[in-house]
This record gives sequence, structure tokens and C-alpha cells, in this order.
Amino acid sequence: MKLKQANSGSEVDEKLAALMTNGNAIRVVTSAVEGTIGPKGLDTMLLGSSGEVIITNDGVTILDKMDVDHPAARMLINVARAQQAEIGDGTTTATIMAGGLVGEGVNQVIRGVPIARVIEGIRHGVTLALEQIKDRAKHIFDIQDPILHRIAMIAGREYSDIAQLVIKAAGLIGIEKLRESSFKLSEIIFSQEGAENEVFMGVIVDKQRLNQDMPVESSQVKVLVIDDALEPEEIGDEALSTEAGFKRYLELQNEFKTNVHKIVELGVKVVLVDRGVHDSAEEILTDAGIMVIQRVVPEELRRAADHVGARMIKRTGLKKDIANITSSLGLATKVYEDEKLKHIRMLGGAGKPMATILVGAATKEVVGERQRIAKDAASSVQAAVKGGYVPGGGSIEIAISRDIAKTRDAVKGMAAYGVDCVIHALRRPLAQIVENAGYNPLEKVEDVIAAHANQNKDSLGIDCDTGEVVDMMTLGVVDPTTVKLHAVKAAGEVAIAILRIDTIIKKKEE
Repeated sequence: MKLKQANSGSEVDEKLAALMTNGNAIRVVTSAVEGTIGPKGLDTMLLGSSGEVIITNDGVTILDKMDVDHPAARMLINVARAQQAEIGDGTTTATIMAGGLVGEGVNQVIRGVPIARVIEGIRHGVTLALEQIKDRAKHIFDIQDPILHRIAMIAGREYSDIAQLVIKAAGLIGIEKLRESSFKLSEIIFSQEGAENEVFMGVIVDKQRLNQDMPVESSQVKVLVIDDALEPEEIGDEALSTEAGFKRYLELQNEFKTNVHKIVELGVKVVLVDRGVHDSAEEILTDAGIMVIQRVVPEELRRAADHVGARMIKRTGLKKDIANITSSLGLATKVYEDEKLKHIRMLGGAGKPMATILVGAATKEVVGERQRIAKDAASSVQAAVKGGYVPGGGSIEIAISRDIAKTRDAVKGMAAYGVDCVIHALRRPLAQIVENAGYNPLEKVEDVIAAHANQNKDSLGIDCDTGEVVDMMTLGVVDPTTVKLHAVKAAGEVAIAILRIDTIIKKKEE
């Protein structure tokens, strides 16, 4: 059996069937996101089987929600997810470059270049590209650097209100905190339908008080955080059916009530609970004027505990003496329920200072997209603080592709054709950006390459409003260095993995 290459009519050996199939799958996935890149990129509407709708131009959201069965396509989508998890932005760039690498790699193999040589050249080219990006990075030393606002604007798709929220929060948190590997600025972002945009020092717990008879607000608050259920210890049905078992049940009930009364004695005003709260505990705490929030999700429970300086305890921890429990308590200046937005706010905690970004919008669909935009902006700002920035708009990739092209002749043998794949892939982001803006990508990419050579600048790109060659740094179009590094690295890894697949065999069911 032979497969025919559609554009030339030449025959392709069936051994290339897996490569062709995988290449086509990658092309389909890439085409799903390439129309979203750049300032003129458009949105994609995702339709669910039950009628739910997502409207977005966020690359990873599109890829994550696509109905995809092909294993090679899923590999590319997993790379985008990894990019999002690690950096929080740049997924569309990584996908487009990976698509360019695979597509050009397939073309070179069809031309007769051995796959091993193509892979060798791709590895060499990607290594050079990563070195060039690092060498060109400019670093940020002041949280007030205006370039951070531009980074927030670009990643935030030119939503100035979102960019301002992110920059304000970054200023409150400080540059040292942003550089901590364990802290993610994107995790402090919440969105709610009907809310106003807001940044404040404190945390949100997305729950309401346990019942309406509990206080709505408390000041100068002692806070207890229970990483467990606030319920008596359980006893098995079989044991309960015996006299000794029933006696033990009554003992546990009385012990539990005694422990709950300790919370009242301690002067606690707010109790956060990981799971459910027993009726007897609810009654005692309500009568004492204590606000109880149950079934708090683990992430919010941890953030709240960190902010108020509380040490989370299990329900068995309430058996300890008063002095021991006191050492686990946190403090907050104010805790109140926002009855309109139906969540709890904890302000002025005695523990770690924490800021919260609240993003609002009119509808559920829009607020979800605004949250995704804000998270991208926050991730890019933090990435720039950590690793610096480079010219954006596809300009840095063009500069690097020119430098790599100069080294091509030094590459041994047919591996040079693999280097060509990297050069092609690096030029794909700019080509797609200008195509989305309505210009001829071949013409504009060549214009930029020529301008780089004539002016000896690595920051020249295309103004998508005028179509003219301009300096991206002058326009304030920049990208975090780590976004570019991870995009190039991820694109190279997935392209090599896909090109190495020689045969596709269906696995038998276990």
C-alpha cells in the first residue's frame, strides 16, 4: 500500500503513515488556536453537548475543552497544559511553534531527510534558541517599573481595568514575595457575577455563614481553623447495638459538647471547618454569637489559615487543654459576610499579608473569561518579575531565527534540515500575528527580517494597526522571558516526541 503526497503527486512509503497521521492531527489542533494570537486575534466559541457555551481566545482553554481523540493531538494539548501550569501564559505560542516544527519536520522527511537527522537538527536549533533568549533578557528590579503595566496589558488582552487590578495587587504584595517559587499571583484572583472590580488586603472564603442567626460581622476576631469535621467521633452500628457501645456513644457525645464549649471559652468569634458541623455544635456556637463557615475547600482553608496566622487542627485537637488550643488560634481585624456576593471576607490577618483580586462582570460566561484573562495577566507579571522580559510581537523569535540561520552551515550533514525546522517554527508566531491582522504573512515576515539586518535590532516587528515595521520595545510590546523559554522548550520536546513515532498500534484491552 502506498500513500500519495497531495501537493506533488510523489509516492510516500507506507512506513511514513504514522508520521503523516500525527502531522495532520497536530495541524488540526494548531489551527484551532492560531486565529486567536496577537492584538487582532479573534475569539472561539466552544459548545458543550448540553448547550453550555464558552467564548474565549485563551489558547489553553480552547485546547483543554476540545473534543480530541487522536493521541498525538492529546500530546500537544498536554504540552499546552504543562505550559499553563508552569508559567500561566504562552500556550498559544507554544502550540503554534510545535505545529510549525512538526509540520516542517514532516515535509523534510517526505523530501528524503532521515528522521534521526531532522531530530538532531531540531535539538541543536532549540538549544541555540534557548541560549539566545536568555542572553537577550532584560531584568526588572522595581515593582513600579512601567514595563510591568505593559506586560499586564498585553497578557490581559488590553483590558486596562484588569491590568490595573493586577499591578495594584503586585505592588501590595511586593517584589520579594512575587519571586517566591511557592507563591502564585494568579491564585489570588476570584471572579463573581455582579461584583465590582476590587483589590484588597485579605482573603475571600467562597461560602456563607452556617445559619442566618450567626453574626454577619465581627471585629478584632480570634479565628479557629479545623481541618476536619466538627462532629463527634463515630462509633460503628454493631458496637452501638450493645450496652457498652451505647454507653461509649453517650460519652463521645458529652465529650464533644465539652470540647465545643472550649471554643466559646477561648473567645473565638469565627470557626472555619473543612467538612460538616454537627447540629449540637451549631446550636452551641450560634447561641455564643460565633460565625461558623463549613465545607471550606482546602485551598481557601489554607489561605485563610495562613492569613490569620492560625495553625489548622483536627477535631481531636479540641481535647487538649485551653492553653494548647490557644496557640493554634489566628487573629483578624475584621471578618464579615458580603450578603450580596454571598462570600466571607477576612481582613487584616495577623499571619502572612495577602492580597485578593476580585474581578466582576455582568454574566456568568463573561465573568469566567475575565477571570482567565486576569490570571494570564497576573502570571505574566510574576514571570517578568522572576525572569525578566524580551521584545514581544514575534520580534525576538525573528532575531533568534536569523542568528540560528547564520550557524546552519556549521551543522554537519543533513541535520541542517532539522535546524531549518526550528528557523521555520520561530517565524510562525509573527506570521500568524500579522495574518490575523489582515496582512500578507510572507511579505511582512520578510520585511521584518530585512529590517533586523539593516538596523541591527532584535526588537523590530509589525504594528498591527498600520502594517509598518516598528520597534516593539518603543511600543511597549514585551513578553516575559520565561514564557518564551518554556514555549520554545515545550514545542521542541513535543515535536521530537511526535516525529520519533514510527508505528501506531492499537493496544488490546486489559
